[in-house]
Amino acid sequence: MSYVIGVDLGTSAVKTVLVNREGKVAFEASEAYPLYQPKAGYSEQNPEDWVEQTLVSLRKLLEVSGVHPSEIEGLSFSGQMHGLVLVDAEGKPLRNAILWNDTRTTAQCHRIEKVLDGKLLSIARNRALEGFTLPKILWVQENEPELLQQAALFLLPKDYVRYRLTGDYAMDYSDAAGTLLLDVAGKQWSTEIAEAFELPVSLCPRLVESFEEVGTLLPQIADQTGLAAATKVYAGGADNACGAIGAGILSEGQTMCSIGTSGVVLSYEERKDLDFEGKVHFFNHGEKDAFYIMGVTLAAGYSLSWFKDTFAADKSFDVLLQGIDAIPAGSNGLLFTPYIVGERTPHPDANIRGSFIGMDAGHKLEHFGRAVMEGITFSLRESIDILRNAGKTVNEVISIGGGAKNEAWLQMQADVFNATIVKLESEQGPAMGAAMLAAYGCGWFPSLQECAAAFIRPAKSYAPNPETVAAYDGLFALYQDVYGQTRSLNDRLEAYR
Repeated sequence: MSYVIGVDLGTSAVKTVLVNREGKVAFEASEAYPLYQPKAGYSEQNPEDWVEQTLVSLRKLLEVSGVHPSEIEGLSFSGQMHGLVLVDAEGKPLRNAILWNDTRTTAQCHRIEKVLDGKLLSIARNRALEGFTLPKILWVQENEPELLQQAALFLLPKDYVRYRLTGDYAMDYSDAAGTLLLDVAGKQWSTEIAEAFELPVSLCPRLVESFEEVGTLLPQIADQTGLAAATKVYAGGADNACGAIGAGILSEGQTMCSIGTSGVVLSYEERKDLDFEGKVHFFNHGEKDAFYIMGVTLAAGYSLSWFKDTFAADKSFDVLLQGIDAIPAGSNGLLFTPYIVGERTPHPDANIRGSFIGMDAGHKLEHFGRAVMEGITFSLRESIDILRNAGKTVNEVISIGGGAKNEAWLQMQADVFNATIVKLESEQGPAMGAAMLAAYGCGWFPSLQECAAAFIRPAKSYAPNPETVAAYDGLFALYQDVYGQTRSLNDRLEAYR
């Protein structure tokens, strides 16, 4: 039997999956690592923690599975995006990594927008947001200049781990697209952006395709994990790109909705000249010469978790959501906006905050629970509508993540999006996408599409109900008004937070 391994380097843990030629996950393992928040708005991790726990996870995967190392042909990676790892000439990290959810770089974002103006969107195709990598580099430039002077390269999280496993420096296009230093359409580092901030282009690693072989395991890594030193290693991709691959979003017209802590609407795209004016993200795909369009709701599943922890801490999610399918669409006139940590799409606004609108004495816990789910889904529909307004057809959406675990929520997505929602038989998310990159790289399939056809199987679909679609269309128009009506109020409330 032949296997490949997918390694998903997340924010809280690394997950490894062992996948056979039929696309079945034979075994999986996961190891957590700490998050450091030395100041408000700071979010950091020690890159060595990623390496150590990845090695532990790989070793456990091999021990539990009992699979002979020679049966494992290759491995690849998915990784949390945007995190800054600065390494010196010997490959040693110069400081803790600054993560995607670190918000210290507002001033640097303003600087980028002011210096580059319209060039930023024409080259990097994305607005300057605190999560991206270039603002983090500029923060180091301004606050820790001696470290930047010592830096030989900047890497992203998975690229540092892969370097430690292989000794090879590289970055794939899908992850590089989230740095704001890549010419996304031209697939090369932008000297214009780098030079605008007096950054040497030599700070950027070589660029590779996500499915490209970048080496084999170093002997000491093979010893520590039990894997064969000849195991082929492939570059891998950004977590969202790998999530798209793992959901089979690999051809025109395919769209997915992922509801985890944050929420993502992602659609495959081959046209590189589309202009969304920065309303959505436009990144390189893990598939060659392809892209994906992505809208983000910052607090999707997190809004539901917050609601449960705050108002129903003694209840499980299953108990909390019991009976919501008996509540009519619109929760009897109760609307929720999921802006509890700010918002990303279509409103890149760090100051906006959430609201319940329309509360009355007749509303019970189940009304509030349904309203929270509807508000999250309305926010994701705003991204769906941006795609449709750009001429994309969105008739079917693959739903993954926590939002795919509840039947009522799946039907709600069908009705709010007015599209058929498809739930997958087995969903491993970005880890499966990483395994598929390895399978394709190893030559198991002639294309990623054929790999997806063999690995990914639909389990059930949910068709929109015309009457409910009409009701939600009216409610969605009201939902869209709430942002504009509450923005100035939230700005005035800022002084009291």
